[in-house]
Amino acid sequence: MADITDADSHVVAASYHLMKALQATKLMSSDVRGILEKLDFHLSTMIKLNEDEPDGDIITELKKRVVSSRETITSLHSSYSKIWASGPVIILEYLEAVGEVQRSIEALEGMPLSRMSNGVLDQAKTTLHMAMDRLQNELIHILVQNKQCFEHEYPVFEVYPIYEESVISNEDDSVEDASLRGRSSSETEDCTMDLIHPDVVPQIKSIADTMFASGYAQEFCLPFTAFWKDVLAEYSMILYVEQLSIEDVKRMEWKHLNSRIRKWRVAMTRIIGIYLGSAKRLFDQVLGEYDQVSTACLIEASRGPLFCLLNFGQAVLIGPHEPEWLFCLLDMYEVLADLVPDLDALFSQETESLIRIDFHELLLQLGESVRVILNEFGNRIATCTSTTPFQNGGIHPLTKYVANYILCFAEYEDTLPLLLQDQEHDRESGDKEHNMDAEADPNPACALAIYLQSLTSILEAALDEKSSLYRDSSLKHIFLMNNFHYTVEKIKNSKISPYFGDDWIRKHYVKLRQHAMYYQRTTWSSLLTFLHDDGKVGKATLKARCQDFNTAFEDLYKSQTRWVVPDPQLREDVRILASKTVIQPYRNFVSKISSSIGEKHIKYTEQELGVYIMDLLGGSSKSLSHSWKR
Repeated sequence: MADITDADSHVVAASYHLMKALQATKLMSSDVRGILEKLDFHLSTMIKLNEDEPDGDIITELKKRVVSSRETITSLHSSYSKIWASGPVIILEYLEAVGEVQRSIEALEGMPLSRMSNGVLDQAKTTLHMAMDRLQNELIHILVQNKQCFEHEYPVFEVYPIYEESVISNEDDSVEDASLRGRSSSETEDCTMDLIHPDVVPQIKSIADTMFASGYAQEFCLPFTAFWKDVLAEYSMILYVEQLSIEDVKRMEWKHLNSRIRKWRVAMTRIIGIYLGSAKRLFDQVLGEYDQVSTACLIEASRGPLFCLLNFGQAVLIGPHEPEWLFCLLDMYEVLADLVPDLDALFSQETESLIRIDFHELLLQLGESVRVILNEFGNRIATCTSTTPFQNGGIHPLTKYVANYILCFAEYEDTLPLLLQDQEHDRESGDKEHNMDAEADPNPACALAIYLQSLTSILEAALDEKSSLYRDSSLKHIFLMNNFHYTVEKIKNSKISPYFGDDWIRKHYVKLRQHAMYYQRTTWSSLLTFLHDDGKVGKATLKARCQDFNTAFEDLYKSQTRWVVPDPQLREDVRILASKTVIQPYRNFVSKISSSIGEKHIKYTEQELGVYIMDLLGGSSKSLSHSWKR
C-alpha cells in the first residue's frame, strides 16, 4: 500500500472525522452503514501508514480486529440458537462482526505475503467460513419457519371434462352438454402471492448480501434454490404432476388420459401463472441486483416440474389424431397460449433457455395437431358410409356427431380462426352450393365460418347418399327432414349460429319444408286416387275403391306408426298436414257415396281416420285389422 503525501494527509484526516460524524447518525440503512464501515477501515489504515507504522503493527491491529470479531461471532453463536430470531440489535451486531472480518481479509490480501500476515489471514478466513456456515443454517431455518401454505390459498377446483367417452354417441345432446367445460375452474387471473412471510424477506436479503460480499454466493444459492425446488415438487404432487414416459401415456385408456390432461391444464396454469410468478418476485427481491443469478436460480428451482409437464404434452401429441382429441388439444393449446406472456416474463433474459424453447415448440406442435384433425374431420364425415338404411328414418348418429361437435367450436372462437386461417387454401372447394352458402353471409371470423359451413355441406351430402338406401321414397324424405331439422335447430339455438347467419338458416328451413311436402305427396297421393268419384262408376267399383283405400291405409298405418319423427313439434306439424291432406277428400268422398252403397261399406269415420293419422310417426309399430264387420 503506497504512502500518502503530506498534502493528502489533511484530506484523509478530514474525511476520517467526517465519516465518524456520519457513523454517529442513528437513522441510517444497513447498506449505508456497511459502506461507512469499509471507509472507516481503509481511512484508519491509511492514517496509520502515514504515521510510518511498520507493516507488523498493521498486521497486529488487523489481528486484534479479527480476534475481537471472532469472539463476538462465537459468543453470539453460543448465546443464541437462532440469531435472526433474536431481534434487530443482535442481528446488526453479528453482521458488523462479519463485516469486520471481511474487511480484514481484503486488507491482508492486499499486503505482501509474510508468515505473520498468512497466519492472521487464515484465522480470518476460518472465522468467516464459520460465520457462513451459520448463515446457511439461519437461512434454512427462516425459510422453513416462514413458508406460506400455498395450496390452502389457491385450492384446486374440479374441472369438468369435454368428453368422458367417444364423441360419437347415440345419446342426444351428449356432446353439447359436455362442451360446458367449467373453464373458470382451470383458469386463474393473473396474480401472485407471498411464498414466504413478507416480514422475513429483508432478513433473507441481509443474509444473501453478506454471503455474496464474502464470496460465498454459491453457498447461499444452493440451499435457497434447493429449498424452493423441494417446495415446488411438493406443490406439483398436490396438482398430480408426475413423471410419465411416452409409453405410459400411450397405454392409458381414454378416460384416464382425459383426466390427466385436465389435471395438466390446472397444473400448468397454477405453476406458471401463479407459483413461478410469485417465486420470481421473491427471487428478484433477494437476488435481483446480482446480474442473472435470480433467473438462474429460478430456472434451476422450476426445471423438474416444468420439464415434466412439457414432456407430458409431447407424449400426448404422439397419440392418434382422432376427432375425440380435438377439444382436449385445443384446451392444452389455449392454456399454453395464455401463459406465453407469463413464461416470457419469468425468463425474459434467457432467450435460449431450454424451458422457453420447449414451451414454444409444444405450443406450435399442438396448433399443428389441431390443424391436422380439422383437415381430416371433413374426410371422416364423407367416408362414413353405410350399406343399410338407418332404422325408421330417425336421426342418424352421424348427424348428432357432427352437429353436437360443431356446437363445441363456439368455446374456441378466439383460437380456431387463428389456426384455420393459414390452412384455408387447403380446403376443398367442394360443391357450388357450399360456395354460395359460405359467401352469402360473411362473418368477421371468416375462416371459421367457411370451415363450419363446409362441414354441414359435407354432412348434407353424406345424408343424401344414405337416404338413397331407402326403398320407400316417403321414408327417405322423413329421414332427410328429421336430420335437416335436428342440424338446423341445434345451430340456430346455439352460440355458433352467427358463423352460419340468417340466410343459411332460412335456406335450410326451406329444404326442411320441401322434404316435408315431398313426404306428404309420396305418401298420400296414391291413397287419394281411391277417393275419386266422377259419378260415372257403379256401386261395385265404389265398394272396391272403399276396400282398396282401407287396405292401403291399414298398410300405411302399420309401417308409418313404426317410422319416427323424434321432435314433438315437427311430428305434430306433419300429422296435422297429413290430416288436412286426407280428411277433407275422405269426407267429401264418403258423403257422396254413402247414399249409394250404404254406410255399412264405410269402414272408418272421418273422426277415426283423424285419430289414426295422429298415431303415425311415433316410433311404435301398430296395426289395424284388414277384416271388418259393421
